[in-house]
Amino acid sequence: MMASTRSADLPAYLQNYLRKARGRTVLEAQQNALVRTVALFGDIGEERGSYRYAPGKWSIKEVLQHLNDCERIFTYRALRFARNDATALPPFEENEYTQASEADRSPLTSILTEHKAIRASTLALFASFTPVMMARAGLASGNTMSVEQLGLIAAGHAEHHCDIHEERYL
Repeated sequence: MMASTRSADLPAYLQNYLRKARGRTVLEAQQNALVRTVALFGDIGEERGSYRYAPGKWSIKEVLQHLNDCERIFTYRALRFARNDATALPPFEENEYTQASEADRSPLTSILTEHKAIRASTLALFASFTPVMMARAGLASGNTMSVEQLGLIAAGHAEHHCDIHEERYL
């Protein structure tokens, strides 16, 4: 990853996602995260999909749906910024989104299929961005970030949750 993709102005959790993105380019990092996510979540049986490693923690299905929701939000932000939209974008509350998703009602395989489709769309969108577009930035959740950073954040966010899954859910 190029040094220009890091920003000391971003909060620690976003810096963490940037660090976790594995690849020399946004597309490579997103593809690597997809391969890992599909391998990890694809090996889980449906009977384990509602497993929570502790009371009050998200189920495996909820974690994967959270990845889907966040991917859509990160990509939407990237599209707005790439198109020179200077509107400041609001934050979102991940716990409220997760609860409202009712992910445990859906088959795990369906949520994973949705994840693959979302990532395919993300890859196509980022492949369409020129270097000028990738360098554009905007304000989301009170943080200035570039299109390139958002692409890496999306990949690193998935890697982050794969790490947590391996540490706490297996």
